[in-house]
Amino acid sequence: MTDFRPMRRNRQQLSEEESIEILQKATSGVLALLGDNGYPYAVPISYVYADGKIYFHSALSGHKVDAIRSCDKASFCVIEQDDVKPEKYTSYFRSVIAFGRIHIEEDEAEKLAIARLLGNRYNPNHEEALQKEIEGGLSRMLAIRLDIEHLTGKEAIELVRQRGDR
Repeated sequence: MTDFRPMRRNRQQLSEEESIEILQKATSGVLALLGDNGYPYAVPISYVYADGKIYFHSALSGHKVDAIRSCDKASFCVIEQDDVKPEKYTSYFRSVIAFGRIHIEEDEAEKLAIARLLGNRYNPNHEEALQKEIEGGLSRMLAIRLDIEHLTGKEAIELVRQRGDR
């Protein structure tokens, strides 16, 4: 396990429970990988969080897939709130960053389970439609899993003060 640096402004750090709540509520974030020629590659992507892992899907090939295959370290950022306060030259924000190891899931049963997780997250209670989509598209889809090693959430100091609990 890698040591991760502590948050500098720790009064603004969200609890693990608050960070997980944000991951469970949000529907998209930015996945950051090591891309071509050593350049960072950050891509907006839909996801689902479950049991300490973040799941994604992808086409069978492309920049994201090449980056994952060449380096398994990744981070994923979700912004829950970004309330710009122009008169104060600030933003009242809440965000989460997950760091971990990312893998393409090769096991067919796991791939199917991830497809179901994603399908139920974005179109719940439509099992027949999901089954049809899976039957038609599973062979053209990669299932991707990010095993979280470090999770950190942060909010604007103004939000901390408003809550008065830190």
